[in-house]
Amino acid sequence: MTCKEFGSKAGQMSLSVLAVSGLTLATAGMAAAQACVPDPAAATAYPVTEAMTTERLPDDMAQKLDAAVKGAMEIAAAHGFIAGVLTPEGYWTGAWGIADPDTGAPMEVGMHTRIGSVTKTFTGTALMQLVEEGKVSLDDTIDQYIDGVPNGDRVTLRELANMTSGVMSYTQADEFLDLFFEDPSLTYTPEELLAFAFPGSPIFEPGMQYNYSNTNTVLLGLVIEKVTGQSIEDVFEERIFAPLGLDNTLWPGTSTEIPEPYPQGFTLQGNAATPEAPSNATHWNASWGWTAGELISNLGDLMTYGRALGTGQGLLGAETQEVRLTSFPEPAGYGLGMGCVDGWVGHTGELPGYNTTVFYDTTSDTTVIVQANSDIPSGDCGDADVLPGNPTDVSCSSPASRVFGAIAETLGHPFVMPSPKQ
Repeated sequence: MTCKEFGSKAGQMSLSVLAVSGLTLATAGMAAAQACVPDPAAATAYPVTEAMTTERLPDDMAQKLDAAVKGAMEIAAAHGFIAGVLTPEGYWTGAWGIADPDTGAPMEVGMHTRIGSVTKTFTGTALMQLVEEGKVSLDDTIDQYIDGVPNGDRVTLRELANMTSGVMSYTQADEFLDLFFEDPSLTYTPEELLAFAFPGSPIFEPGMQYNYSNTNTVLLGLVIEKVTGQSIEDVFEERIFAPLGLDNTLWPGTSTEIPEPYPQGFTLQGNAATPEAPSNATHWNASWGWTAGELISNLGDLMTYGRALGTGQGLLGAETQEVRLTSFPEPAGYGLGMGCVDGWVGHTGELPGYNTTVFYDTTSDTTVIVQANSDIPSGDCGDADVLPGNPTDVSCSSPASRVFGAIAETLGHPFVMPSPKQ
């Protein structure tokens, strides 16, 4: 089991993943009898409490959470972090480290960052809204909407959403990697992204295996645009941003700008980066991520959204949300546009320069968000590029994921990736 794709000058580009990796669905399903979300109905019915917006968590817990972040930071490869926890009893937020090493400016709560593959959860949510409205079915085949997809007459929207379509990710195509790493300023259309993926597809028969593919979510974005007759930017704004009041979440399109305030983001991806001199990827063109990874957000919005993603409240009806919360291979895996491990549902987001985690604990109505201004892994990471002085006596992890793990353990519900052999 893996919680990220490692991108490098020689490998697959990183947009992140939380899912069962390399397992057949049958193997994943036989791993345990218990569902990943113990009580989906309860998760959709948690009441909003006044304390969520008015009360800070007690000082003793705040001190423990602060210590957990600082401890994880010592072995994480990022200049700075922002984190928040939302519970029925109250909330906690904080920022640590440096936003800009050139000026020494500190990280601050409220800074905007690119959220990478957390975007996939927005795309999955919009898809499920259309399912709920009867405008599409998860069992529709993709050829009903998009021409030219390999096995398009057999690949369903469900298989695209849960990463079992067999359509290769364009971020695995050498042609794409060569172009992007040579010139990260290039703009891509969704159709151009598909053209990188289709020649290498299918990589397996639909529904038979799992493979995290950004192409899947790009295809779903095109379906959403076709069915609604709107741009994906307008769909997200009308169906997700506005209903939840996400005023600091935006679709950048082809713009490379990030709303102020924002931290500088650093990466070892690309042809110019070295472990001694990571590249500043803050203003790299993110159009290559499209509905798989293009969004920008901040801590406050992500805390609101993370809870809505887990409960469905404000986004989906309870019945539809329960379908989503029962869509995971057991006891962990990737469902309809999001992942699950032991009751934690959500997604990681990685693209050059930034790493984000958005997770919701369905057993306790707790949301945890972490933002980091680096996507560089640390620990025992095999052949992946790491920084000088990288610790090798700990497991490999991206920065935000490492801090999230420390926070989850402090909250009393550890986030532990099960072994594929379990």
